[in-house]
Amino acid sequence: MSKKIVIIGGVAAGPKAACRLKRLQPDWDITVIDQDNLISYGGCGIPYYVCGDVSDEQELRSTSFHMLRDESFFANAKGVTVMTRTRALGIDRRARTVRIENLDSGEKSDIAYDKLMLSTGAQPFVLPIPGADLDGVFTISDLHKAIEIKERIAHGRVGKAVVIGGGAIGVEMAEALTDLWGIETTLLEFMPQLLPRIVDWPFAAMLKAHLEEKNIPVHTDESATEIVGNDDGVVVAVKTARRTIDADMVIMAVGVRPRSELAAEAGLLVEPWGGIVVNHRLQTSDPDIYAAGDCIASTNLVTGKKTFAPLGSLANREGRIVADNMAGRVSTFNGVVGSFIMKAFDRCIGATGISYETAVAEGFDADYALTAPSDRAHFFPGEAIVVFQMVFDRGTRKVLGLQGFGVMNDSVSVRIDTAAALIARGATIDDFATVEMAYAPPFSAAIDSLNAVAFVADNLCAGLLHKVGMDRFLAWMDDSSREQDWVVLDIRHPKETAPFVEKFGRDKWVAVPYPEIRSRYQELPDDKTMIILCDAGTRSFEVQVFLRHIGKKNTLVLSGGFNVIRRIGADWLPR
Repeated sequence: MSKKIVIIGGVAAGPKAACRLKRLQPDWDITVIDQDNLISYGGCGIPYYVCGDVSDEQELRSTSFHMLRDESFFANAKGVTVMTRTRALGIDRRARTVRIENLDSGEKSDIAYDKLMLSTGAQPFVLPIPGADLDGVFTISDLHKAIEIKERIAHGRVGKAVVIGGGAIGVEMAEALTDLWGIETTLLEFMPQLLPRIVDWPFAAMLKAHLEEKNIPVHTDESATEIVGNDDGVVVAVKTARRTIDADMVIMAVGVRPRSELAAEAGLLVEPWGGIVVNHRLQTSDPDIYAAGDCIASTNLVTGKKTFAPLGSLANREGRIVADNMAGRVSTFNGVVGSFIMKAFDRCIGATGISYETAVAEGFDADYALTAPSDRAHFFPGEAIVVFQMVFDRGTRKVLGLQGFGVMNDSVSVRIDTAAALIARGATIDDFATVEMAYAPPFSAAIDSLNAVAFVADNLCAGLLHKVGMDRFLAWMDDSSREQDWVVLDIRHPKETAPFVEKFGRDKWVAVPYPEIRSRYQELPDDKTMIILCDAGTRSFEVQVFLRHIGKKNTLVLSGGFNVIRRIGADWLPR
């Protein structure tokens, strides 16, 4: 028997559900409603459209075979009715109708449904500060905004810009404005680091250093207090508590919130922070109403708590699951681990699971292993350093998260994707240590980076490796009075260590090359804790094991070593 399906929201989850459902139930009547006239587009591609990597906005709305996804396409190619410029005003669950309004004519009517889907997405948060409504202040809320941003830039109306918000969209927009257009762009983030709650501070610090190398001033722990306009109501500057920054354009990228008003007004269960409550089949508290995409509350598979995961990739997966369940094919969506990756000029940064900071806050017996190996065989041309951090629970050995930072290739994404699959299944350090990764010298080292970081985690759990945190070490280097009993043991090549010994003196910086430790260990101090330093940390661990064997237990390894320090940057590094 034919059924009438109504889907509210036509960007990602909604169109996916409609097309999948039409393949499962060709005789069903499926209608998609959206208040915009641009539908079914890749919102995550907006920064790449602004920067010019995507030359035409229609490419974001086209299929892989270059057909524009508009009302005509859905009607003729998919058999789905799409009503654009149509706003859903309310849901009558008893009558099973949706009240709608045509935004062009103002005409209101009711549309009946047997099953209803909400894919209403998310809306950008606007800072409640003076000047937020000035001409030239934009949020990244839809494709229309992106088109206008690019139009203004292309017509030479923007020479300086400020991006407020150091999350993924903010960083991507800062790059987009700087890379192609050469706009003087400043990035503001009110939290102490970029990508807050997504990555831990060493990874945020490496990202910040790279952005600054590309001439983007980054001000963290600093919030915008006012957006200043001229007499014509056009933005001219952004004020913080510390400075005034000239700007012809301001991009406000301070996060998004679920659009769940329709659901709440209809009496459906909604989380206090706005996410629509759904079960594993993506049904709301009304079994005939489903929800998917950026408007729902998902389950974090690491913490077990409800979370917000606004990603186009998830929305498409969820749309398919809704369609399956509407059609009677039992399909489940169990939750997310929070996978993320982005490019920033010549680098990429990614994460999955939870950060160390989050793990501690959630009450885990958390620790982390930090490594900085080569992204492929050390003898292969183009080899580069990649940094990984595994977060784990010491008691259960369960892996809680993985973060990566490296050059713009697939070396980070492959490991993040593999880790996401393992973490979703409750994998332990041992599972990561033994996971089989495809190997050839152009793609990885013989000991894969994922296995290597698990080996470090295993050594930490076994008590074989004793480390010092990068934050603690850098704080000591900035103010040695904090730890008077420390001294650096630098085991790199003499040409590398000589500038440091000359700058800091032997009281703070002892240099003994790695191959000579076994013959010169008598020279090492017994009255100070030695911070063993090499490039990545591997040789440092070996030296620590040897020194402990001969009775010298006064050592700590700086995991990640100089490979991480260089990428973070420090004022004390010899030039």
